[in-house]
Amino acid sequence: MCYNISDFDQGLKKAHVFKKEVSKMTQSRTHNCGELRQSDAGKKVTLCGWMENMREVGGNLAFVIMRDYYGTTQLVVEDEDMVRAFKDITKESTIKIEGEVRERSNKNPKIPTGDVEVVPTSVEVLGKNRNNELPFEINRSKEADENLRLKYRYLDLRNPEVKKNIVLRCNVVAELRRLMTQEGFLEMTTPILTASSPEGARDYLVPARKHPGKFYALPQAPQQFKQLLMTSGFDRYFQIAPCFRDEDARGDRTPGEFYQMDMEMAFADQEDVLAVLEKVLVPVFEKYGIYKRITPAPFKRIPFLEAMEKYGTDKPDLRIDLELQDATELLKGCGFGPFEESADTKIKAVVVSDFKATRKQIDQLVADVEVQTAKKTFWFRVDENGEIVGGISKFVAPIKDKVVEGLGLKAGDFVGLAAGALGVAQKTAGVLRSKLGLLCPKHMDKDQYQFCWIVDFPMYEIGEESGELEFCHNPFSMPNGGLEILEKAAKGEVDPLSITAFQYDLVINGYESASGAVRNHDPEIMVKAFEMVRLGEDDVKAKFPAMYNAFTYGAPPHAGAAPGVDRMIMLLTGEESIREVITFPMNKNAADLMMDAPSAVSDKQLDELHLKCVVPEEGKEE
Repeated sequence: MCYNISDFDQGLKKAHVFKKEVSKMTQSRTHNCGELRQSDAGKKVTLCGWMENMREVGGNLAFVIMRDYYGTTQLVVEDEDMVRAFKDITKESTIKIEGEVRERSNKNPKIPTGDVEVVPTSVEVLGKNRNNELPFEINRSKEADENLRLKYRYLDLRNPEVKKNIVLRCNVVAELRRLMTQEGFLEMTTPILTASSPEGARDYLVPARKHPGKFYALPQAPQQFKQLLMTSGFDRYFQIAPCFRDEDARGDRTPGEFYQMDMEMAFADQEDVLAVLEKVLVPVFEKYGIYKRITPAPFKRIPFLEAMEKYGTDKPDLRIDLELQDATELLKGCGFGPFEESADTKIKAVVVSDFKATRKQIDQLVADVEVQTAKKTFWFRVDENGEIVGGISKFVAPIKDKVVEGLGLKAGDFVGLAAGALGVAQKTAGVLRSKLGLLCPKHMDKDQYQFCWIVDFPMYEIGEESGELEFCHNPFSMPNGGLEILEKAAKGEVDPLSITAFQYDLVINGYESASGAVRNHDPEIMVKAFEMVRLGEDDVKAKFPAMYNAFTYGAPPHAGAAPGVDRMIMLLTGEESIREVITFPMNKNAADLMMDAPSAVSDKQLDELHLKCVVPEEGKEE
């Protein structure tokens, strides 16, 4: 079939006329519920929204609060028949009213429309609430049970306090897109149905109907695709990318899916990536964050090993001014059992000055750390007379002078202690440090955003389960030292655990907020890196065929990162749960209570996919 230009023009004209007619039919309001001001007094208006509340004062006077996306407006009903009409309307029904604006005698400065009210002359129910009771009060929905809120999320989102987080999310994403485009990045989408790939978490698998016995996987991240885009000749890529990981929920992590601002740069190194992210993220936090003090760029860079030694974590909250001290030489041999378990036992101390906590608070602190780490912590104090008291003081008092000098203690100091293998002692003391910061406002300047980069991550580690060498952070990263350092490690000339990688994490207020690396774009280096973890060239080709083959055709050096959007919004809003900033979140068990997902499917659907469901009997292990 052929079309000429005049046919196309006529089609556009018809579409334009139709659009205008539809607009006429659906334009049912003159103003929104957050718009009217004192200058509108005397105007005839039409408003649409939800009837939030009605307060009747006698038979011929009532006050009605009407709400829409934009705000609230007070209606004053002064006619007996009109009062009856509103009384017949259930709360949270959608209504349309016509009326006249007038100045309020008792103004409400707390809301933008507080200088005016509307006297309705007519009311029409557009959508009736057919339920006599609501599952919770809309404006107090954040106080309701979380599962109830998730089941009725469409009601929860009517609460302006809940809705504002989602509005802010939209604005932040739009700002990120603007700033990244301004920096020369192209927004490009990558596939959702792809191949299963070892990314460090469980895949969500999708059976392939046309390929019996085979599965797609939902991407844990667009990692391989964005590297392939660099190999394809694109220079700067980004997308607000959905990622899917079958992992457990935490306060700062949602199960199932999450979003990240994925980005990659060709002919770039670590400095280029860090500079771009600092340039993009600081303005976003300045514009939308609840705290007005923000770390200026360039951010502090802390090597991984230094972060573990000073803060006991690779996600340090730098708002806390406490640091770990090594107390191994001071306290080894004091006779306290946990300090003497083995020759490799290390002892880490956190010293807090002018500590005012009660014994009950200290006991709770120790219990909280144990719940989080499964490790015990210990403590003692220096009283106003300079004596060692409390906790394990009977073991420390005999060596008081050495300990006081070694840790720089003075009257009023509290010393928290953790012991074990180096990593265990560091991590336990790190949790203790964080909780002490929350307990001692003097040592935590809370109302700010503290950014830092953690750099020089180890390339390899000993796996907790396997007991063998494994990749520590990202298998696609470039080792610091390239092929030469890997060859030396293979010959036994260098300890593989000493090899660092060009990997970096952005940490904001103790949360890992972005992760990235300079990529290993050389097939020879890639194969050698995987050989260190007992995978040969054939394994690399089999697991990453597209990437390996693409790199053999000449790949540019490239680097990238991926700030987490959900976590970023959580930090900007000051919310403690990430579910508060996601439009339709799952619960802690990765269930969507509103849509009743996951759900069973029919035998017919399973047959089409050549699948059979075997559900374990209750009480039996899978």
